[in-house]
Amino acid sequence: MKKFFLLFLALGAFAFAGENGQDMIKAYSVVAAGVGLGLAALGGAIGMGHTAAATIAGTARNPGLGSKLMTTMFIALAMIEAQVIYTLVIALIALYSNPFIS
Repeated sequence: MKKFFLLFLALGAFAFAGENGQDMIKAYSVVAAGVGLGLAALGGAIGMGHTAAATIAGTARNPGLGSKLMTTMFIALAMIEAQVIYTLVIALIALYSNPFIS
């Protein structure tokens, strides 16, 4: 873990080595997009895991409701994944159409 952290710091030094303000904004945008997508994916994965676990537990308790629970689970998974896709769109906007660069 320490090796990855040191590698991240070393790559960050190269990213922030720009000479003008726009290079700094671009570098910060790249780091923010990466961190934002990572956190969104982590949160989505945790939410999907809890959703699947609850569906499996509900089906184990009452097998007759398995199909209804599965349908509800797929709707919930789509909503969870939509949040990650929204984060991807915002990250792409920050990277390619950055509103902070004039």
